[in-house]
Amino acid sequence: MAAELRAPGAGAFADLPPRYAHSPPAANSDLLRRPSYCRAAFALKQISKGKAVGQKAPLWLRAHFQSLLFSLGCQIQRHCGKVLFVGLLVFGALAVGLRVASIETDIEQLWVEAGSRVSQELKYTKEKLGEETVFTSQMLIQTSKQEGDNILTQDALLLHLEAALTASKVQVSLYGKSWDLNKICYKSGVPIIENGMIERMIEKLFPCVILTPLDCFWEGAKLQGGSAYLPGRPDIQWTNLDPVQLMGELGQFTSLEGFREMLNKAQVGQAYMDRPCLDPSDPECPSTAPNKVTKQSANIPFEVSGGCHGFSKKFMHWQEELILGGTVKNSQDTLQSAEALQTMYLLMSPKQLYEHFRDDYEIHDINWNEEKATAILETWQRKFVEVAHTAVPQNSSQSIYAFSTTTLNDIMKSFSDVSVIRVAGGYLLMLAYACVTMLRWDCTKSQGAVGLAGVLLVALSVASGLGLCSLLGISFNAATTQVLPFLALGIGVDDMFLLAHAFTETGQSIPFKERTGECLRRTGTSVALTSINNMIAFFTAALIPIPALRAFSLQAAIVVVFNFAMVLLIFPAILSLDLRRREDKRLDILCCFYSPCSTRVIQLQPQEYADANDNHTFHPSPYGGTTITTSTQITTTVQAFTQCDPSGQHIVTILPPTSQISTASPSIIVPPVVDPLGSQVFTPSSSTRDLLAQVDEVKGGRECVPLPFFKWNLSDFARDKYAPLLLKMQTKVTVMVLFVALLGLSLYGTTMVHDGLYLTDIVPRDTKEYDFISAQFKYFSFYNMFIITRGGFDYPRAQQDLRRLHAGFGAVKYVVREESRELPKMWLHYFQDWLRGLQAAFDTDWATGRITRDSYRNGTEDGALAYKLLLQTGNKKEPLDYNQQSLGEKKKHRHRALVPRVKCENCNANTINNEQLCLLTQQLNIFLTRPRFRSTKFTTTTTKKAVPAAEPLEFSQFPFYLNGLRQTSDFIEAIESVRAVCDEFWKKGVLSYPNGYPFLFWEQYIGLRHWFLLSISVVLACTFLVCALLLLNPWTAGIIVFILAMMTVELFGIMGLIGIKLSAIPVVILIASVGIGVEFTVHIALGFLTAIGSRSLRSAMTLEHMFAPVVDGAISTLLGVLMLAGSEFDFIMR
Repeated sequence: MAAELRAPGAGAFADLPPRYAHSPPAANSDLLRRPSYCRAAFALKQISKGKAVGQKAPLWLRAHFQSLLFSLGCQIQRHCGKVLFVGLLVFGALAVGLRVASIETDIEQLWVEAGSRVSQELKYTKEKLGEETVFTSQMLIQTSKQEGDNILTQDALLLHLEAALTASKVQVSLYGKSWDLNKICYKSGVPIIENGMIERMIEKLFPCVILTPLDCFWEGAKLQGGSAYLPGRPDIQWTNLDPVQLMGELGQFTSLEGFREMLNKAQVGQAYMDRPCLDPSDPECPSTAPNKVTKQSANIPFEVSGGCHGFSKKFMHWQEELILGGTVKNSQDTLQSAEALQTMYLLMSPKQLYEHFRDDYEIHDINWNEEKATAILETWQRKFVEVAHTAVPQNSSQSIYAFSTTTLNDIMKSFSDVSVIRVAGGYLLMLAYACVTMLRWDCTKSQGAVGLAGVLLVALSVASGLGLCSLLGISFNAATTQVLPFLALGIGVDDMFLLAHAFTETGQSIPFKERTGECLRRTGTSVALTSINNMIAFFTAALIPIPALRAFSLQAAIVVVFNFAMVLLIFPAILSLDLRRREDKRLDILCCFYSPCSTRVIQLQPQEYADANDNHTFHPSPYGGTTITTSTQITTTVQAFTQCDPSGQHIVTILPPTSQISTASPSIIVPPVVDPLGSQVFTPSSSTRDLLAQVDEVKGGRECVPLPFFKWNLSDFARDKYAPLLLKMQTKVTVMVLFVALLGLSLYGTTMVHDGLYLTDIVPRDTKEYDFISAQFKYFSFYNMFIITRGGFDYPRAQQDLRRLHAGFGAVKYVVREESRELPKMWLHYFQDWLRGLQAAFDTDWATGRITRDSYRNGTEDGALAYKLLLQTGNKKEPLDYNQQSLGEKKKHRHRALVPRVKCENCNANTINNEQLCLLTQQLNIFLTRPRFRSTKFTTTTTKKAVPAAEPLEFSQFPFYLNGLRQTSDFIEAIESVRAVCDEFWKKGVLSYPNGYPFLFWEQYIGLRHWFLLSISVVLACTFLVCALLLLNPWTAGIIVFILAMMTVELFGIMGLIGIKLSAIPVVILIASVGIGVEFTVHIALGFLTAIGSRSLRSAMTLEHMFAPVVDGAISTLLGVLMLAGSEFDFIMR
């Protein structure tokens, strides 16, 4: 037999790997029924000799692959201790890399598409404005605990006042200083006044920007914490401040004409003093309040209808949709009721706070820097949320929800950390399952310790894979820490179960030193196929350009690589060590003790045993088809004798047999088809298998006798029950009908899948932030949006296009309009209004003679500034123009709204200085590198007359508000409408783009389905190529891919039926499901492909050998996934 195996066969594929010449294949049932599974070289040899038929190419490839695996397994078994030590050392060293792991919690960094236009736009914005230049918002939402109750009542608003006032008085002590809201809040721009004392007083009084429904009433002044002192009068606060009266008093000390004019333009008037009081009985309610004398309660719905105004009625308008939620109006569009109130406090960014106090004498002793500014803001925000939630009594009928970006980041970071309890519980559960399912009564077949070691090895491989990811700089996120440990555990133990089951199938006929090599030879192809496909699936999922999911996919792929290495290298070393225990008949787990085995005497008479494979005495196969058969003649002479073992504690009966086994060459027969119910394949008394097992057991000298109920296992169930039932014609028809019905239902479900991911899905449940976002999404579908114009075009000559760009957003139905149904004005409107005001002042002063060609000192401040602007040429050498045109002629050009380029650039510097309240309130964010220019009518020298030209504009923005965005389709429609307007004017040379939360988080859905289909197509194509190349069987690869595609369609349809929205997270799960599905389909397909006989017989053998590892793998994967149900994140639990 050995010489025959070494002989070369015919054809190019007949050259055999030299490793197969070491030992001839033994005559066992597996080799006869599944020759290419056990030894492809043997099957190839039989084909070359003409004793069998089949395809040589797949067998040749598999034979060489099995040769490598066999050699690897033998080397591992020979040096199992060394391999285990080195493997644990390397994996453990990589696991140490987890010490440098970084967890990303910034939502913008997690969910904005990498390389997308949104990320490029954000990059440009940060380049021009810096990382932290935009204010941050602190928000309060109040709702009634009884859903549907009207909140526009005096009691509800007074309760809102109490909560808002308590929150606004928060103070924190840090670095030896006290920090309150008035120091860190965002202010709309303190005007520059020549008198330093007055300027400091106004700076202390200047109000914070607080958007609140309380601003419709006098009580809104209570939220402003600024105060100032003037001799002879009480402290000046906004609750008693009348700006008109104050200007009159301060005018006695200095000229405040410019400041008074600014207040008039902003329509500040009497500020809060002429607004109604919520509680007219309040002693502090001013007498100027409309309802102070009558003591009547304010008509709250009437007052808040259309929104409220801050201290500037012109520039600070808080839209109704921003401060009221769940509003109800009658047929005349009159506000009747509302269900929610919202107040927003705007704080400076860390950079703004640092710049604001950089030169302040109060902080000169604390080494002031931006990091300390950040710490102050974060500490204040945390205390703000804490205080706000305790501001309302528990028994109140109202609920208060507070929110800050700092506390959200804290929560995200906390829940993004690995849950030690959940991970430990999941792995302990898996340890228990692996131990129980692999434990046997027979100590020679029990593998409980192997199961425990396998799960621990998977845990180590997961840790080492994630450690390598940390060393490579791949940041972790909630998806990684909450999902990957369990998903990797479920996938990793699948192959471990397959190897363990295959190891028990290698009988005593295999030489001891080749047992591990034989195990890898049989299972290595399946393990390689499944692992490679899993790696491809996860690497392909990294095509999705969402940073959080790309990181998750790359980490999962790397972990699969480590699992693959663990299964092929370290786990076989564990099996080799356990093999020695089994040979010594030691107990499983408690390996220091011998098994208390009983002994039985077997009387074997010399006879010929013939089974279904016997070609002399023929028993037809119930499944039909071609069967390789053999005739086995076993002659056994048995002599029994009894002696004590070396310890003297046990009596041992020894049966050393003298056997002669002869096996005829296999041949091919074609038996007739008979009824499967009478099959001997599924009869436990299969003579050849039982007899060979008896002979092997006798050699051992001792045998464990199991209890009757311990004889049952999954393989027996598959052979005796499941396969006969499944292979009946009526069962096949039923399965196909059910499959087609499920597929049809799933196809219907695919039409019900909608795109979307609520913000509540990425915030942990049972947190205050989750409650706030839920309330905000329910009542305030209100989002801030900026249209940003960048550099690269001529702003002065493109003013008409800029105005048209602004007007173009009137076609977007989600844009909030003013009470007049017009769009909110942009900075250019106010800029041109300011120019017209200068023109009007100059015309008046010129007509009355207060400004002449040579003098402007008798004119007004605005007239004098207009005079200077009219003189500018923009030429640094000759900045002024007295002679080219008379001022009387030149001023005629100013009757147009547009101004020439040079004059516009000169005006920008003055606009920032003189119209800060207007422009900063509108969030213009123009930052000039040149020094500020102060213009007064008393500067008469040529140097003072020259107005420095502004730098070319590279960035400006004007805000809009979007409302009514509920569903993802609404967001996509709004995004596409806004983008269409920007793209239209981009072609005209006006470079603009939108910015805001809708574009950060919802623009990904525009191309999400494209990325999903692309990724799924690539995964399936790669799966087909891998299976086709390794199996050299495109037909089998096509069937596998077809089943995987149907599984994906069914899973996608079930998502629609149970209401799970499609977002980047389910997309990754769908892609990963292809890799997980390969774990089950490839094992079954390969088992069927390597069996011989009729289709039914091959199916039966496949189920007998693959049912147990596949079921164990499925249950282990399910156990790993079930642990995710305890996650605090909805997107993980779903």
